[in-house]
Amino acid sequence: MNYHAYEFAHAMISPMRWIAQGIKMQMQMPFNPLSSTPIAKSIAAAIDVFEGVTRRYGKPEWDIDHVHVDSQDIPVKAVTKVRKPFCNLIKFERQVEEDATAKDRPDVLIVAPMSGHYATLLRGTVEAMMPEHDVYITDWIDARNVPVTDGRFDLDDYIDYVIDFTRFIGPKTHLIAVCQPSVPTLAATAVMAGEDDPYQPMSLTLMGGPIDTRRNPTAVNKLAEEKSMAWFEQNVISMVPFPNPGFMRRVYPGFVQLTGFMTMNLERHTKAHQKLFDDLVKGDCDSVAQHREFYEEYLAVMDLTAEFYLQTISTVFQEHALPEGTMMHRGKLVDCGKIVRTAILTIEGERDDITGRGQTEAAHDLCTNLALDEKFHYVQPGVGHYGVFNGRRWRTEIQPRVREFITSTEYRRERGARLVTTGNGLVNGHDPDSNWQSLQDDDHDIPDWDRAAIPQMKHHG
Repeated sequence: MNYHAYEFAHAMISPMRWIAQGIKMQMQMPFNPLSSTPIAKSIAAAIDVFEGVTRRYGKPEWDIDHVHVDSQDIPVKAVTKVRKPFCNLIKFERQVEEDATAKDRPDVLIVAPMSGHYATLLRGTVEAMMPEHDVYITDWIDARNVPVTDGRFDLDDYIDYVIDFTRFIGPKTHLIAVCQPSVPTLAATAVMAGEDDPYQPMSLTLMGGPIDTRRNPTAVNKLAEEKSMAWFEQNVISMVPFPNPGFMRRVYPGFVQLTGFMTMNLERHTKAHQKLFDDLVKGDCDSVAQHREFYEEYLAVMDLTAEFYLQTISTVFQEHALPEGTMMHRGKLVDCGKIVRTAILTIEGERDDITGRGQTEAAHDLCTNLALDEKFHYVQPGVGHYGVFNGRRWRTEIQPRVREFITSTEYRRERGARLVTTGNGLVNGHDPDSNWQSLQDDDHDIPDWDRAAIPQMKHHG
């Protein structure tokens, strides 16, 4: 009934919106002698705020039409390379004749969160990676727009999608999982490793992901763990109403999740809209534009299939199946110990209130047979969850480390420098620390730009 109540509320408020917009137009008409008075400006500003918080936001556009390389703006187009019922694989293709360096750009697949917001939330992530990489991204589809005839979509399907997309891109793919997809992406890497798949990703970067939510649990983690599965079934799962294409599909509505996030930070959002009102009255166009840019993305939400959402709650937040070593995929155990050919970098934010410190780093403890010099961990000071993958700190401090990690991994693979641990805890028969030191001292194994990157990130273990 939640979904029907939501749709009914939108229908009921529509006449109010039309009336309000008419009043706003009258208040702002140039020939209205009252248009420049404080009362008229306040009325127009109040209506503007009302319109912003009550309208339905559709999927935002990517709005990426160029990439800046070597002081030049190169045209770019988002091209759909693979279409699946619940996700499209997008590539940001340069619309110019490729130069001789094109083949040297690493292929990067950014696995976007399927957690209520659209993949466009990672617009800043994509833009920062584009100059030196060929960038692909998972563009998840709103479940309310997927007919029930297209079947179910659960956590196993998510893992399959990641594997299929990785195979499509090729054997030199570098995966970057942002937040929620960290678990299924790590699981997909483990599945491919267990099958000795020739298309195993070359590297895997996990950013702010809930690998083990028992470490420094946040309010979000505690809520997911304290409530029973029956509670989630009864309180947050709804049926898509007519006339949506996904009519009769059971979903976790995006507006429910958005309500939860807004409630968690209600005071901050309230102050933001109070500031918007003041900026509209003052005519501060820059501040108004910044507010709208953020909230047009933040308030645009999508539905998730009920089976995916419930399985994620159970597997990741309640059973802790991956760190416990009990996670299954298509009836087979997911064993991260099988990963030996994929270098791993984990990144966390110092002030992350969604994924606590140490939860992403836990991935290294699960990859027991991955060489120590293939594991890196970095904590970005002064940022929260969003700042890990967007904003100034991402562009200037985090992305350069990701770039160096990817480039370093490619160089080492080309030189055959991958190290494999043995059962006695040694790496290629030697002590890991001394082996890593020897690599640091060997100009033939690590180029100068990689040597400079080594002190910046913690060598895990």
